[in-house]
Amino acid sequence: MLYLKKLKSILQCNYIFYILLVLSLIYSFIFINFIIVKSEYKDSDKNLYGTVIDYKKSKDKTTIWVKGKEKVLVNYYSDINVSYGDYIYVYGVFKKPKENGNFNLFNYKKYLLSNKINYAVTASKITIIKKNDNVFYTLKNNLLKRIESANRSKGYILAFLYADKSLIEKDVYTKYQKIGVSHLFAVSGMHVSLISIVLLKLLNKIKERKRYIIVSIFLSIYLFLTNFTMSMVRATFQFILFFINKSFKLNIDNSNLVLFLFSILVIINPYNIYNIGFLFSFIISFTLIRCSKLIKGKFIIKSLKISLISFFSSMPVLINNFFEVNFLGIILNIIYIPFVSYILFPLSLVTVLFPSLDNILYMFISYFEKITDFFSNIKFLSFSICKMNIFLIIIYYIIFIYILKRKKKLIYKIIIVIISLIFLINNGRIVNNEVSILDVGQGDSSLIRLKNKNILIDTGGNINYDISKNILIPYFKSVGIKKIDYLVLTHGDYDHMGSSINLIDNFNIENVIFNIGTYNELEKDLIKILKEKNIKYYEDIKELNINDSKLYFLNTGIYDNENDNSNVIYFKLNNYKFLFMGDASEKREIDIIRKYNIENIDFLKVGHHGSNTSSNIEFISTIKPKYSLISVGENNRYGHPKEDVLHILSKSKIYRTDINGEIQIKIIRNNFSIKTCK
Repeated sequence: MLYLKKLKSILQCNYIFYILLVLSLIYSFIFINFIIVKSEYKDSDKNLYGTVIDYKKSKDKTTIWVKGKEKVLVNYYSDINVSYGDYIYVYGVFKKPKENGNFNLFNYKKYLLSNKINYAVTASKITIIKKNDNVFYTLKNNLLKRIESANRSKGYILAFLYADKSLIEKDVYTKYQKIGVSHLFAVSGMHVSLISIVLLKLLNKIKERKRYIIVSIFLSIYLFLTNFTMSMVRATFQFILFFINKSFKLNIDNSNLVLFLFSILVIINPYNIYNIGFLFSFIISFTLIRCSKLIKGKFIIKSLKISLISFFSSMPVLINNFFEVNFLGIILNIIYIPFVSYILFPLSLVTVLFPSLDNILYMFISYFEKITDFFSNIKFLSFSICKMNIFLIIIYYIIFIYILKRKKKLIYKIIIVIISLIFLINNGRIVNNEVSILDVGQGDSSLIRLKNKNILIDTGGNINYDISKNILIPYFKSVGIKKIDYLVLTHGDYDHMGSSINLIDNFNIENVIFNIGTYNELEKDLIKILKEKNIKYYEDIKELNINDSKLYFLNTGIYDNENDNSNVIYFKLNNYKFLFMGDASEKREIDIIRKYNIENIDFLKVGHHGSNTSSNIEFISTIKPKYSLISVGENNRYGHPKEDVLHILSKSKIYRTDINGEIQIKIIRNNFSIKTCK
């Protein structure tokens, strides 16, 4: 008994849990940066045997999560009728997921590691060896069949009950993200609260401890059904810990139990800190518990306080992952959360039992989508905010805690909030003399930053992947760029300007510069858009003056092909010489060195992705580059860069986007630094 009393007194000390938190974060940092995660599989493997634990189907592929020696992600570009719990054989190519190729952007590899996935397999053959005979997977399969019978609203039922958003149209879900309510589709605390409240009331005739045990078992089964999503793991185990705390009268502060659970989950898997749902769930839950004394008043006031505290407590996570904040979400959550909690979620549950209610549920969903469409067009409360560094995050939370602790009039708090917002919204840094060769796969896109001016040379282009939406615009937002002053298109090939129309449709572009020669169809389509938007465009220019810098366009006449008509651009930054070659061939290179006196180039943006149609040995010997920068896609079908080109460039230091990712060159006074993403 004396031992238990001592244990209770220790657990009631706040600092114990904060020490555990710090230790878990230190452990996570060391593990991620210095320890190589070992896998049961290797790159040369071709065969996988395992159990289907989850799957999703889209138009062009089936994605299957398989539990073999370890969890593996399988992509199968065909249709196959698998079920949860099926034991399958997969033949395919094993590949470790890629790191992000550009600074600040989504790291797919670390995200998969947060789900304990080391390998992704591109399958060419899948065989079902044994159909499911597990009772829990049978339950899951039967529930899925019930959901699929609700034909019109099954996408939302899957989202609310299984945290599976795959059947909600991407454009619609993007609108939910824009207005800051997409968290409603993450199975988490809201679901656990509603389910536990209902179950506890239904079981009110049973003794309290037995009631909580029954509810805990039910939530554990639901946790299995939702594939152990991190927000659901947090909510379920938090409920169990709170029950233990109450049942054994440990008197531990509930917020400390949240810290304890966070620390344990980070120790179990250090990569959990890269799971956005994990961070959102814990930060908001911890803050709401700590601020519970402030959350008082009538329903509207109480809801507003919850929304404000949740919004501002999680803002750094929101900013550092999406680089955009919509303050309209504060108000909308007051409307959306009750609507989902008391109408859509319960009605989804009932529709699973009674599929005939599908049309009624769909009617509410239709109104839900129409309202969302209206609010998503309200732009004035949406702000792009560049990525916050650790020091800025610390300052932010100091201000946030100060606001919550102050007991003065509301007006003072509002003033502090406004100052904080201005501080955040305008934290984009002014950069002088920075050049980035962005990783856009097999294509070209380079960013030049000169004080408050931004020049983008090419946009890249991929028919199957929107580079502007997934790379360029998020990258610009992450570094605080609000507009591109000049978009320079070296020439009209798709891999250089294919994303230009999407970029211009979704980002502020002030001027566009074309190359010489006749326009192809892609360039003509772009010009139509430029005219509609009243964006100025130019062609065949000789030089461009920006601040104290001058970009020279090395024109040598008009050629009979698009590559040789490329804009070749030469400029100096603090006496460091840069030369961007576009896709100019050997013929154009020779013409350039005969017409222009250029030599001792510091940074050469290598022509045509390292193709052997460019980088003539005479040209390279004349300009003598110190650093050669090649923009090229990994394992591209052209075999770029060619070995003979690499040999010609061997006297220079070579950087490649397929190996190094983004290549960032910063010039400060008479010095420079080169940093790569990989």
